[in-house]
Parts: sequence; C-alpha cells; structure tokens
Amino acid sequence: MSKSFDVIVIGGGPGGYIAAIRAAQLGKTVACIDEWKNAAGGPAPGGTCTNVGCIPSKALLQSSEHFEHANHHFADHGISAKDVKIDVAKMVARKDNVVKQNNDGILYLFKKNKVSFFHGRGSFEGKTEAGFAIKVAGKDNEVLTGAQVIVATGSTARALPGVAFDEETVLSNDGALRIGAVPKKLAVIGSGVIGLEMGSVWRRLGADVTILEGLPTFLGAADEQIAKEAKKAFDKQGLKIELGVKVGDVKVQKKGVSIAYTNAKGEAQTLDADKLIVSIGRVPNTVGLNPEAVGLLLDERGAIVVDGDCRSNVPGIWAVGDVVRGPMLAHKAEEEGVAVAERIVGQHGHVNFNTIPWVIYTSPEIAWVGRTEQQLKADGVAYKAGTFPFLANGRARALGDTTGMVKFLADAKTDEILGVHIVGPMASELIAEAVVAMEFKASAEDIARICHAHPSLSEATKEAALAVDKRTLNF
Repeated sequence: MSKSFDVIVIGGGPGGYIAAIRAAQLGKTVACIDEWKNAAGGPAPGGTCTNVGCIPSKALLQSSEHFEHANHHFADHGISAKDVKIDVAKMVARKDNVVKQNNDGILYLFKKNKVSFFHGRGSFEGKTEAGFAIKVAGKDNEVLTGAQVIVATGSTARALPGVAFDEETVLSNDGALRIGAVPKKLAVIGSGVIGLEMGSVWRRLGADVTILEGLPTFLGAADEQIAKEAKKAFDKQGLKIELGVKVGDVKVQKKGVSIAYTNAKGEAQTLDADKLIVSIGRVPNTVGLNPEAVGLLLDERGAIVVDGDCRSNVPGIWAVGDVVRGPMLAHKAEEEGVAVAERIVGQHGHVNFNTIPWVIYTSPEIAWVGRTEQQLKADGVAYKAGTFPFLANGRARALGDTTGMVKFLADAKTDEILGVHIVGPMASELIAEAVVAMEFKASAEDIARICHAHPSLSEATKEAALAVDKRTLNF
C-alpha cells in the first residue's frame, strides 16, 4: 500500500526543500524525495547548491582569501607572517564539514516541520485517482501517492562536446571543489560565475590560471562599466582571461590536458594544463524523471514547460528552480518554491523577476539587480546614472579594500531606481538594500535621503544615489 500525501516534492535543493517546508507550514502533508548521498552513502539534501555549488565554493573562497591576505596583505597591518603554507586536504575537509552542517540542518528542518523525507531517486509512475504515483528508487523502493507534485530536480553541468567529465583531469564544479593539491597550471573554459569563482580560489593558492571565454565581451550580463572595472582588478591579480576564443580539440593526456584554441585575432594557440575546469553553463536535470508517464511537457533543452506561476501542462504538477525557465539561481528557486506552496493552498504567491539579485563571490565581489545601462539604452529608456568609488569610502580604506564602485541607474523623469550595480567589498551584502528599494519602487532620492551609518560600506550606496543628482558629498 502506497503512502499518500497532499504534496510530494521531487528534489531537495533550495527550491525543493523550501517548497516542502512552506507547504507543511500551510497545513499540508508533505513528502520530499532527494537522492544526494554523502561520502558514507547517507542522505545529503540541499542539492547542487549545498553539496557542490554555492555553499562549498564560498567555503573555499573564504579559505583562499585568508591565505591571500596572510601572504600579501597582513604586512600592511603590521602583522608578520613568514612561510605561510596551505594544507589543501584540511581546507577541503573544512569545506566538507560546512556542507555536512547544511545537510544536517535541512534534515532537522524537515523533522521540525513534519516533512516526510525519502532518500532515493524520484520519478513519475503514472496518474492515480488520488493524483500521481511517484516511484522512489533507493534503499527501500517505494511508491508514494500525491495529490500535487512539485518538481525541483535542479540542473547538471554542461560538458564540452566529446569531452566527458572524469572529475580528475576534466572537472565540473563538483571536481573543481575536490582538487587534492594546488595545480601548477589550471585551465578554465567559461568566464561565468563558476569559472571566475573557482579560478579565483586556485589562483590565490598559487596556481597559474588561464580562463578561456568564447564571448568577445567579459561578463556580458553585467553592466559594462562594472564588468570593465572587475576585469581590470582580475588582470591586476594575475587571473588571465582570454576573450573571443574558439576552443578546438581537448586532449586528455597521462599528465594533464592540452587545449587547442583560436584566439580573438584568429591565431592558433595551445594551452597545456594540469587540470581543466569546464564551466560553460548548466542543463535542466530531467533525465530519469519519466515525464512521459503523466504527459508532462519538456522543451528542447529538457526543461519542464511552465507558465508564469510555475504550473506545468498537467494540472496538479508544478516545477521550480533550475529545471524551468529563468535564471539558474538558488534564491530564485527558493522564491518560486514558496510561491508554489502558497498557490497550492489558494494564496497568491508572487516572484518578481525584476528584483532578483545576481552575485559573483570573487574578490572584488560583483552584484547587481535590475537593468544594466546597455539594456536601458537598447530599450530607449531615458535614465540618469550616478557612481561612487570605494576609494573615497572611509570604511573601505580602513579595510584596505578600495577596489570598485557603486552605480545607480534611475528613470530620468520619475527618478525611480531601475538598476543598481556594485563591484567591490561585500557587494553581496550591499545589494540587498537596492533590492528592497526597487521592490518598493523607491527613487534614487529616497536612498540619498536615508541616514546610513558612518563609517560603513553602505555609505557608498547613499553617495551613488546622491551622484544621480550630481551632488555627492565625499567625492
């Protein structure tokens, strides 16, 4: 006899586990199915984000930043540190412990909210009178019945055509987080979030890092002025980024990998490296879901087709996060998960795609929300821009990190904030003020008039808002 639930969530990543918890809070009986395993074979909910993405990468970025500071910046503070060494095994072990703490935290939250957790791979078996039959392939093969199903199966790394991930020499984000020793030469294909963050980690630890990017522009999704400022900082650090390249044959050898490519000038080049990280995007994870059993429609990318409210073509089946349209961001998945749980009980869950922040956790950090200057120009929107450099911010000087700026874009007539873009220290935290402001339709003048603590990095946000009206006080 199958176990019956009001809501079954397939996938325990940010979108899935949050959807399960919210549905339980709203009085539904909920099951969450997730197949991630830890080293011992036990459950490891949290999806890509917790296990091989957001969380572990931030742990390694923090460790590598401490190492960089000890080697290059402590002396500025009068601190002498000689023969500083990195124990990569210990660094990775700490990262693994951070991951485990998050895994265990999610399991605790399931218990707290009375969510039934099933460890295994979930797939559709068919429709039933009560809704849908979901097979759980795991230690104990079971079939669950759910009136409503939320698919939150996430995404997987896209491989180079003809070059499979072996996670030893050719690495996805998973293998990039488990490198056992600092490679002498590291190649990265793709200068997106994963490429830049992982390239930064191993560059700080001593690797000679080269990033190959097919597009002619750096960080094309970011504001052009901010991207140029970030590129300037990365160049200064020694992170080599080649734009406009065309990758050819990639040959895995006994010791390392050889990458043939054509540079932006059309010249044939060869890059030899000990390791290769491939970060050319991600694809929706619907393999093995068996959508045919219930008539669930997928698009040409393998993503589940949904409407603006995350409803699929099958009534009672919803999908959120990386497995549907929109940006592949953990916080976007969380917001969709909450919204769907609320829609299931008749509430009006809402996700504003215009105020979803983007963050790259390099040093300097890069964060933005809303439209870029090039987008406003392309759309013919009349706007005003204001910038303020961290070089003129007292707290940034005290931190010893004055790289970058805050940039505001506001409507020329109404002064409504249309976009905020930051490159510099703690940009990931500073962007939240801009998200709140845009959600409440604030004007640049509103931020300019709000008192900000002194000294703080957030004063740069206030000053950039003042700059929209050409009246900065400290620059």
